[in-house]
Amino acid sequence: MKTALAFGDSLTWGFDPVAPSRHEAENRWPDALSAALTGRARVIAEGLNGRTTAFDDWLGAADRNGARMLPTLLDTHKPLDLVIIMLGTNDLKANIAGRAIDAKLGMKRLVSIVRTHSWEPVACAPEILLVSPPPFCETANPDFAATFAGKIEESHMLATMYADLADELECGFFDAASVARTSPIDGVHLDAEETKAIGKALAPVVTLMLGL
Repeated sequence: MKTALAFGDSLTWGFDPVAPSRHEAENRWPDALSAALTGRARVIAEGLNGRTTAFDDWLGAADRNGARMLPTLLDTHKPLDLVIIMLGTNDLKANIAGRAIDAKLGMKRLVSIVRTHSWEPVACAPEILLVSPPPFCETANPDFAATFAGKIEESHMLATMYADLADELECGFFDAASVARTSPIDGVHLDAEETKAIGKALAPVVTLMLGL
């Protein structure tokens, strides 16, 4: 059976802006993707709230630097046939990096980590699928509005930048905004139907990339 690793932040973990709490497992996009693949592949979810592509954030209880954590996760779960990366939202925080171009460069670093990782005893590196997160929307939530103040425009740049990067590095690409929108409750996260929609929409892309 083919194996895919879903590497992301709170959108992958399943942060529910309504409670706030965590979405039920079947509504998180990695689980929805796994269900849509109907047993032809398994999807391993590795989502962490606040995770960045390649930048430090010392405000959390866990290491949020994706570039530092990814090699350990690749070794933990290898062999892998596909690595799906949906990150960049947290890079846009003013105290982290603040610009879409920084997230693009961070994603480029993650692709390099996957491709240069030691994949022994398997023969080759997995395919890589870059997923741009849905852009922010206006919110009345004071904390989230302040955290991402002035970053809505930057968040809209991620899809184009990631698409260009995917072309450059010969990765797959999917724009999650084509099927999902962020919730105005906090302007960043997704309700249950939106995150589930991402998993379902990814199924044809993953099927093609895995040759299922």
